[in-house]
Amino acid sequence: MAVGDFVEALPGAMPVRVGRANATWRDYVTLTKPRIMSLLVLTAACAMVAAAGGAPAPVPLAALVVGGALACGGASALNHVLDRDIDRLMGPRTASRPVAAGRISPGRATAFGLALSALAFAVLAAFANPLAAALSLSGGAFYVVVYTCWLKRSTAQNIVIGGAAGAIPPLAGWAAAHGSLGLGAGFLFLIVLLWTPPHFWALALLLSRHYAAAGVPMMPVVRGPQATARLVFWYSILLLAVTLMPGAIGTFGLVYVVGAAILGGVLCVLAWRLKRESSPANAGLLFHYSLLYLALLFAAVAIDAAVR
Repeated sequence: MAVGDFVEALPGAMPVRVGRANATWRDYVTLTKPRIMSLLVLTAACAMVAAAGGAPAPVPLAALVVGGALACGGASALNHVLDRDIDRLMGPRTASRPVAAGRISPGRATAFGLALSALAFAVLAAFANPLAAALSLSGGAFYVVVYTCWLKRSTAQNIVIGGAAGAIPPLAGWAAAHGSLGLGAGFLFLIVLLWTPPHFWALALLLSRHYAAAGVPMMPVVRGPQATARLVFWYSILLLAVTLMPGAIGTFGLVYVVGAAILGGVLCVLAWRLKRESSPANAGLLFHYSLLYLALLFAAVAIDAAVR
């Protein structure tokens, strides 16, 4: 999920000594990017709750959580393999990752990622439905093939397009409820798609020198911090407007609308502060809040469905 390499890339992480060693179970867990996984699974589960009118069937919901986690983990493992060269150039934090550091070979990491992806499809197809399984697999494929292999290294718009990978889990969650999609699913997809640029560009402002060192054309590297901060602000305004649309046409209810207005208002204030001063402090605050924003917004979607 171009939601792909952001959560575990928190600035200030303690550097780990890089060297060859036998892989541990923790290294395999690291391959799955568990913090990214938890956010994506949350969006999928909340979308399923909304699609089911607040009361999803327990077995498909469990399958969505397990299968969604496996799909995300599989795609993340493949991302580790494909990005191992630039990971070695972006400082101790990324150079210490299991594949980049040589603790897990590219072949083993690839086999691990493919096995998780196949298991994810099997779980979702068997216990939810084929559409949810196909969507989950397509999200991982988009992240690996389109974002990681192509967009990330070729254009400053990489995250704008690549954000579609992280926007697919809500579609899978909606489909898991009754095997079809609807207007609400489309709104949730669009919300995550528009959330991704301000979220990721805030992080990119903090890591711009690392991206520059690796030759990755992230927006702050190509356009500079001020231009990036302006884009963050305007995307935040657009995101707020889009989040209010489902309430205006009755797709989601009052609980959601109030939550979206408050959460989006705070996001826009933080983006405005970043636009005025593109400092690391302002970028870090916006980045961390954007994680909370998405989690709480999707929680509002689920709560709204449960109380309507």
